[in-house]
Amino acid sequence: MSPHLPFLTQDSLVRTQNSSPFIDHPAAVLYSVTVIERRKTRQIQLGKVKVGGDAPITVQSMTKTDTRDARATVQQIWDLEAAGCDIVRVAVPVREAAEQLGEIKSKIRIPLIADIHFNYKLALIALEQGVDGLRLNPGNIGARKYVEEIVRAASERKIPIRIGVNAGSLEKDLLQKYDGPTAEGMVESGLRHIRILEDTGYQEIKISLKASDPLMMIEAYRMLADKVGYPFHLGVTEAGTPAVGTIKSAVGLGTLLAEGIGDTIRVSLAADPVEEVRVGREILKALGLKKEGLTFVACPSCGRADVDLVALAKAVEDRMLPYSNLNIHVAVMGCEVNGPGEARAADLGVAGGKGIGLIFKRGEVIRKVPEAQIVDALMEEVRKFAAEKDAECAAAANG
Repeated sequence: MSPHLPFLTQDSLVRTQNSSPFIDHPAAVLYSVTVIERRKTRQIQLGKVKVGGDAPITVQSMTKTDTRDARATVQQIWDLEAAGCDIVRVAVPVREAAEQLGEIKSKIRIPLIADIHFNYKLALIALEQGVDGLRLNPGNIGARKYVEEIVRAASERKIPIRIGVNAGSLEKDLLQKYDGPTAEGMVESGLRHIRILEDTGYQEIKISLKASDPLMMIEAYRMLADKVGYPFHLGVTEAGTPAVGTIKSAVGLGTLLAEGIGDTIRVSLAADPVEEVRVGREILKALGLKKEGLTFVACPSCGRADVDLVALAKAVEDRMLPYSNLNIHVAVMGCEVNGPGEARAADLGVAGGKGIGLIFKRGEVIRKVPEAQIVDALMEEVRKFAAEKDAECAAAANG
């Protein structure tokens, strides 16, 4: 196979009938991407959510509140739940934070993970408070007897532990060995922590190898994927603001997910954590790994557009936020002639031009409205669509 076609393999591509060449290259074969074959991993359970194995890939986030403030933390988790977050993590740096975990857990519906460093007693308190998972590194938690104590308590409750390796906090000997943070050093660190847990007989493990450099984290996960069968939590750590961090996360996470690597993800942004969830879900949807929820598309606009397409798309996107979990495909197009045809796959959409807007449903024009009424008219149709979905669900529930 040509070195210029690294991913054109039978492992990642599926032959389709009546396909035609999609790349002008002598080494190309007639394949079309239809299914991503995921890496086989051991399945673990976080509360009611399965991770790994054949379970759907989940989206995680982390609260940015002071965990000691249970009310503020619960409110942020509610916002994350509404945005479609599957699993949430909270920082537990002090005892007072650990002691609030039970109160927080009692008021939320998604699995709660306690993020703990150095102090093994905080992990024990978190387990007593009923958390669904721990994130810690056994190597920095103290003496082996402390690790064994945590493992015993976690084992009694069947609580998984995520080993979180970060390129920015590798062990000093590994930094010296590899002359700074490297993918090789991250993998060696991860294997060290894994062995500590395995030596205690514990295998309810999930692992992450995060770096702010997408290429480094991609290489690290690829290397470790060949060595262990535990589920992976993917992330580009400290990715930055939404403008930059979204791109870095899409590159890092998207590359690995397209190769079948990854069981749960977090997009780390210097922003409202709800934005992390939104971006994470969009990455999964772009790869066909998540079908649920809103799919929003908009043409980029050009000199043919007779409306302010950029402003129109932003207005529709903002108004669609309450419908993020509704299974609907919405399109905003700038050409009143080609728009409906180009967005034929959409459930609902709009094509604007010359002072009017054409509202279409599954490619067919159903309304023509003045430009000033485009957004309101489209949202009226969205509400009708949501009501139809609710009625269908109710009818199915009633048999």
